[in-house]
Amino acid sequence: MVSYRYLFDRMVHEEWRLHTELFGGKRFATFPLFVAFVAAGTATFFALGDAAADTLLGGLHLVVALLGLQIGTVGLVGRDALEDLLGDTTLLLYAARTLPVSFRRLMIAFVFKDVLYYAVLFILPLAVGVAPLAYSGLVPWTTVPLVFVTAGGMFTLGVSLSLFLVGVYTRSRLAALAVTGALVAGLVLRGATLVSVTPYQLVSRVTPGAVAGSLLLPVVLTAAGIALFEFDRRTPARTARDRFRFLHARLGDLDRQGALSKSLLDVGRSSGGLWKVVFSQGLVFGVLAVLLAYLPEVVPVRPQPGLTIATILALGTFTTYNWLCQFDDEQFYLRYPVSLPTVFRAKLLGFALLALPVGLAFLALGGVVFGSATALVGVLVFPPLALYVFGVTAYVAGLEPNELLFDTPTFALFTLAMMAVLLPLVILAIAYPLYPPLQAGGAAVAIGLLAGGVGAGLYTRAGTRWERKALAGTE
Repeated sequence: MVSYRYLFDRMVHEEWRLHTELFGGKRFATFPLFVAFVAAGTATFFALGDAAADTLLGGLHLVVALLGLQIGTVGLVGRDALEDLLGDTTLLLYAARTLPVSFRRLMIAFVFKDVLYYAVLFILPLAVGVAPLAYSGLVPWTTVPLVFVTAGGMFTLGVSLSLFLVGVYTRSRLAALAVTGALVAGLVLRGATLVSVTPYQLVSRVTPGAVAGSLLLPVVLTAAGIALFEFDRRTPARTARDRFRFLHARLGDLDRQGALSKSLLDVGRSSGGLWKVVFSQGLVFGVLAVLLAYLPEVVPVRPQPGLTIATILALGTFTTYNWLCQFDDEQFYLRYPVSLPTVFRAKLLGFALLALPVGLAFLALGGVVFGSATALVGVLVFPPLALYVFGVTAYVAGLEPNELLFDTPTFALFTLAMMAVLLPLVILAIAYPLYPPLQAGGAAVAIGLLAGGVGAGLYTRAGTRWERKALAGTE
């Protein structure tokens, strides 16, 4: 039997080889430095605004926990890899079909590799970014190494929780929905109690419950997720219903060349199906609802809920774009009589069909929770802001956003573009109660519309830009 140590070493070497060959060793090696720079700049910005250090640290831990939840969906990708749904891509996890090594052993090594890999790539730079808070006297210097430990713990907890939910999902979609609902309900009703047994509690106070939870919860959830994970090794049926023809006929003139039908079916046929979109946006909404309802604010005024939720949900639509492109690259379409501008048009329509209804539904739910008056601004801002996220991502990352955003210049451009719009909206959300609603709301809508216009402009240029690059790569 292949040892865990050997699998871990091979996976780390392959991860490093992939990214250094894609971007060059120096460009990829500077990625953590850029993350640290952004984290330090953000901390300095809020420190100069007399922000509460506890809230800034809470936001950092929230970010890494959400990142862990996203990374933990490797279980879904792993299932697709085992079922050979990734097109020309073959992951090491597929070795469970061809070599004498179990899928569970591969998954354990894969999760352990991801936790350590991202701890160096993201968590350590984010912890270093806390240094300006220590320099300004908001926190002691001992907080910097402590944050690395606690943020790493929150990331691991996010990975293990996501893996557990994926394991439950492979057994029963209804059970996964019930568990997710129970988790969200627990966060809303007993958020403080749940947080007290996570690594975040250790930032302010070390308690037996926090220590036990930090050590045991990730192990138990990971073990349960891998044990529950079910994969049908039987040879799949050779025939299936022609869903492409059915969907293509229903879409009519919207999809003359079939690129939209293909994109929607790519999301639907992969593990998790279309429910991935609902789950990811619902998770963001649930966390935001808890933050807005229970946790301390950055300033003594609670941010406007509708605008806050709309802004973060729009940023979260990046995952929908990623899923629409998960089986694609520019070279793939050069084999067929279809232009890349047509492909990007299909991705935009698919994005609108998947991301916008789900986001607007959660904004409506936010109106029920926080009041309908707060949701109106969010409803007006969310669609153009989502278009901005789509346009920026399409222009800078093309059809391979999950890979190209590890390229430091690309990630830097993407981050700066997001911050240019998100920071003003976050500030407006905080200042909203201090100004007449029409004045603050009008400013937010104006920023959203301007961003949407920029996103539309970038989208129209993305297809020709990446087609030109793809054709140059074949010469």
